[in-house]
Amino acid sequence: MLRHRWHKLSLSDRLLLVGAVICGAFLLLAVFAPLGQALGWLANPQEFLDFPIHAPPSPQHWFGTNRLGYDVFSRTIFGAQAALQVVLAATLLSLGVGVPLGLLSGYRGGWPDRGLLFLMDTIYTLPGLLLAVTVAFVVGKGVLNAAIALSVAYIPQYYRVVRNHTVSLKNEVFIEAARALGASTPRILWRYLLVNVLPSIPVLLTLNAADAILTLAGLGFLGLGLPPQVPEWGQDLRQALDGLSVGIWWTTFFPGLAMTLLVVGLSLLGEGLGERLDPSRFS
Repeated sequence: MLRHRWHKLSLSDRLLLVGAVICGAFLLLAVFAPLGQALGWLANPQEFLDFPIHAPPSPQHWFGTNRLGYDVFSRTIFGAQAALQVVLAATLLSLGVGVPLGLLSGYRGGWPDRGLLFLMDTIYTLPGLLLAVTVAFVVGKGVLNAAIALSVAYIPQYYRVVRNHTVSLKNEVFIEAARALGASTPRILWRYLLVNVLPSIPVLLTLNAADAILTLAGLGFLGLGLPPQVPEWGQDLRQALDGLSVGIWWTTFFPGLAMTLLVVGLSLLGEGLGERLDPSRFS
């Protein structure tokens, strides 16, 4: 029955389903990680174990231990929690700044629009990781600080998408009718324009989230992401490099696999949403 239903799905529905399953699995792991620790199913990711360092995977420690004696399985699970927290905060900050600026800039036009467009285009031309590293140097480590460092690179993308949609819509008949009926600028922006701009946001959001996972790992690898006591995939990969040359593969394989799976899941989710929300699909 399930196989029959799978074959009846379109390509976009399959991508969407697979991406949603992968992302949902990581979300459940992140949410219930503290409960697993409280019940004794997960070791404390910040606790040294009475176990040899660099111990290979075993029934006691499924992903082995690292050079500090930490349980790799526990740190991988809690690393998903840290990654999702930072990415969620970064996307919310990007949306909270980029969307209103795009609406106001596109609707008002004039010199504020030209100034903001120049600023956002300048930021957009800079490599995301380089920009995040620069901001991280200034704001320091921490979940919120890492989110700020990531969001700076994504604000111009939301701004450009929303601003361009607003410019194309602000002279439509329904907007002119709202003006004629005496609707205020805030009401036009939030009641009429935002509703029509929102369908283009989910695809960009999921693709930016996938990129943010890799950028956060890059910051952690460089020692600029989260504090050392917080489990984070990029930081764990940095610590595992020394052991990789002598055959200690599990300390890099499992965090790297988790990061890859989450990025693939978010990318598939974005591709699936892009296909489903494509206007030509309904023409």
